[in-house]
Amino acid sequence: MRPSLRIASLIIALPPLAIVVWLFFIPFLSSAHLSFLREDQWTLRNYFLVWRLYRYDILYTLWIAFVSLAAVLAIAVLLCGYLRVHTNKPVEFLFKIPLFIPFVVVGHAMRVLLAPKGTLNSVLSQVGLINLNDPPSIAFGWMGIAVSLIWKNLALAVLLVLGAYRSVDETYLEAARNFGASTFRQIRDILLPMSAASLAVAGAFMFTSMLASFSVPLMIGSGEPPQMVMIDVYYRINYQGDYGTANALGVVSYLLAMGVAGYYLRTITRKET
Repeated sequence: MRPSLRIASLIIALPPLAIVVWLFFIPFLSSAHLSFLREDQWTLRNYFLVWRLYRYDILYTLWIAFVSLAAVLAIAVLLCGYLRVHTNKPVEFLFKIPLFIPFVVVGHAMRVLLAPKGTLNSVLSQVGLINLNDPPSIAFGWMGIAVSLIWKNLALAVLLVLGAYRSVDETYLEAARNFGASTFRQIRDILLPMSAASLAVAGAFMFTSMLASFSVPLMIGSGEPPQMVMIDVYYRINYQGDYGTANALGVVSYLLAMGVAGYYLRTITRKET
């Protein structure tokens, strides 16, 4: 590459790089610095407190994120495969609607829908499937949070996975159909293997989003331990004024997200080479 092109590339890259440094690296360094301070003294006490009080909340957060991600990808792989083989624009549009709905609205809607005497149980009671005096409910627990995150993130998964599927040349699918392959076989043997890298990228995006969930767990969660990490950060700052422990929790969350981000960058690099 000529020196002039290198300089031009550097100039073009500087604004987004500056934004990343300003919005990510500087806050991370500041948070890491404060996480080692307690009463203006350098210490690991904040991290010991995180381990003692919040290790199960971290595992709880990872559990919900992994379960939700697995469900989203499983649904998206099959749904987008069907939409790729059998084009259906109305169905595709319906599954993309959650992209435009804020998380706080999703949390409120799911709270109304999944509550013990919410919309879903009220409808089921009308057809005699449940007793509304003693209704079952998945709200106010990890299943309610997972269902909410699955519904919200499914739209992003459909957008990314369907785009990856559409990049697969139609001739491969035609050849499979000529040999009698069903829709499921076309998805399993052609679309899925040829879109594996894109699925990994989509998974990385959604996993980091689920780790940072706040509105949905706050509105759907039980309010009792275990809770998702962002809820712990909120309570630690607003109710206890403990910025050291809150920053330590933030650093742990950063590290979990950075591990996934590293996998994402490695996947992108491999695709480009």
